[in-house]
Order: sequence, then structure tokens, then C-alpha cells
Amino acid sequence: MSPTDTIIRVRGLTREYRMASETIQALAGVDLEIAKNEYVAIMGPSGSGKSTMMNVIGCLDTPTAGEYWLNGVEVSRMTDDELAQVRNREIGFVFQTFNLLPRASAMHNVELPLIYAGTRAADRRERAGRALERVGLGDRMHHKPNELSGGQRQRVAIARALVNDPSILLADEPTGNLDSTTSEEIMAVFADLHRQGQTVIMVTHEADIAAHAHRVVTLRDGCVFSDMLGQAA
Repeated sequence: MSPTDTIIRVRGLTREYRMASETIQALAGVDLEIAKNEYVAIMGPSGSGKSTMMNVIGCLDTPTAGEYWLNGVEVSRMTDDELAQVRNREIGFVFQTFNLLPRASAMHNVELPLIYAGTRAADRRERAGRALERVGLGDRMHHKPNELSGGQRQRVAIARALVNDPSILLADEPTGNLDSTTSEEIMAVFADLHRQGQTVIMVTHEADIAAHAHRVVTLRDGCVFSDMLGQAA
């Protein structure tokens, strides 16, 4: 993997938490590289460190030790304000809970990150509409969440994550609130976005969901236990 292809590089990544008089080591010296346009699942049992890994990759948390480079920039030494700028510019988040405004249309929900960024109204509508088209909701732009199925709501959340054209789409248990049929539908959306060139990193504890990725990194006790090609590769 050449440096120009690498979008994420972590070296010796350690994250410790103080709990009363005890120190919990959530990450214990992780080394990992992810290339542009990879589709990677990070999985592991509860307590393996996968949620902490997601928080560090998503610039929601900072490591205790080690380095994290994102798009050639070291973010592991940044301040909270600098990390917030990186999150807004580089990372689109998709969560298990859809986090949609119930009284707002799909279009307005997707526009929200652009409103916070101060984007002009005409540009917001154009970009939000394009993001909804990408997830197959071009005909549902003006529907509110209670007029949409669970799968459609998650598509709106994915469109909102895409609207800033992020370097990374970071999905945390994206099918956790969905039935198996709808989960497959959402996995097809991620596969399509990957085919379009989007880098996708998905955190999950479900092996059948991780199997949709092209590469599966398994954590155990805060370390990389295995790093293998997925069934979809």
C-alpha cells in the first residue's frame, strides 16, 4: 500500500481509561492501515476495543499513546476544536439509531450538516437532493420519518452522512435496529456506495454483516486478532 493510497494509518495506538483506582486499557498498541476506497468491517466481542477504535478513527476521542494519521495529517495530537473541524470535513457518521428530526422532511434532515457549515440554501438543496438520489430516495425527499420505513430512515441517515462528501463513511452497527431483510437492503446501499468509490468502515459484532465487507479486522483485548479478506472480496 503506497502512502498516497493510505487514508488511515495508526501506529501503536493505545487508549486507557481511569476507573476509580483502576486503569482500563481499551486499545493496546494497534497498528492498522486502510486504503482509499476500501470497505472494511471492524468486529469483535463486547470489550474488544472496537467501539473505542471507532471513536478514535472518528475523531470523537484521542489516543493515550500512538499515532493516528488521516489523509496524510496527524490528528492524534489535535485539540478538540481541530478534531471537530476534521470530523465535519472528513467523516460521515451512520449510527444504529437514525437520529432524525421527526418533524423535518428527509431533505431537511440531510441538509442539517450543511446548515451548520453555513452553506447557501440553493447549494444545500442541490447537494441534499443528490445525496438522497445516491441512496435511492429521490422520490421520498419530502416525506417525514414517520412516513418512511426503518430501512428508508436509515437511508436518510446515510444520505446525511454523505452530504459533505466525506473521505470516510463510518458506520456503527448500522443494521442494529433493522430486521434481517431490511439489513440486507442497507448492506446493498453500502456496497453500491463502495462501488462508487466511497471508503466505508463499519463497526459490527455480527459476522453475517461483517461478511459484506471486503476486509474484516477483528479486535480482541484491545489488539488486532486477525485481518483477513471478507467473503465479499
